Amino acid sequence: MLNFKQTQLLTPFSMKYLLDEGSKLSSSEIARITKTFMRADCQPKEPPPFLYVHFNEVGKLLVDMISYVLGFKTSEHVDEIVLVLLSAYNPGQPPTVKYNYAKFIANKIHDQLIKLDREGVFKYSPYIYHMFMYYQSESFQCTIKKLDSKGERSSVVFWSSVFHQVQHSPYSYYEFIDQFVYPVSYLLMRAPPPRISYDM
Repeated sequence: MLNFKQTQLLTPFSMKYLLDEGSKLSSSEIARITKTFMRADCQPKEPPPFLYVHFNEVGKLLVDMISYVLGFKTSEHVDEIVLVLLSAYNPGQPPTVKYNYAKFIANKIHDQLIKLDREGVFKYSPYIYHMFMYYQSESFQCTIKKLDSKGERSSVVFWSSVFHQVQHSPYSYYEFIDQFVYPVSYLLMRAPPPRISYDM
């Protein structure tokens, strides 16, 4: 993925690691997680998986992030795999375990690209978009702020508010398609991608 200065030791993980750790989660640890990240009126009485709609706002944000990183298509049900990563967080405090998400994503992308011709599945298209936007920023019609106020490289989530769920985004849906997704698709395919309609 993008180069960055690693200033601390990060914990590597894999799906096998998450499965193994998920099977070891104690009932007391699961109770702590649910008390912290699920609504008070929706505390579970049964073991996981839990329903996403029962989580509080902070819990939903973390579950969305974790599910996105893991490549899950939906976060409707929150199982032990997600709970393992969720267990590292406490509101207002740094995570107790700092996982190497970038390495995990890079390995997943590599693995899926190798198997693409056989399985026909690739779940990380947004990351490819982000990489093209970073390294091919001059190809876009809009300014992409890749550096912060100190001149350091910013995470992709800070490049533009187009990635944030805000009420006053500077881009409409159509502008996002035209100025971001369509140019990246063109760069990837080396030919204008087919458009179903003006909107897509």
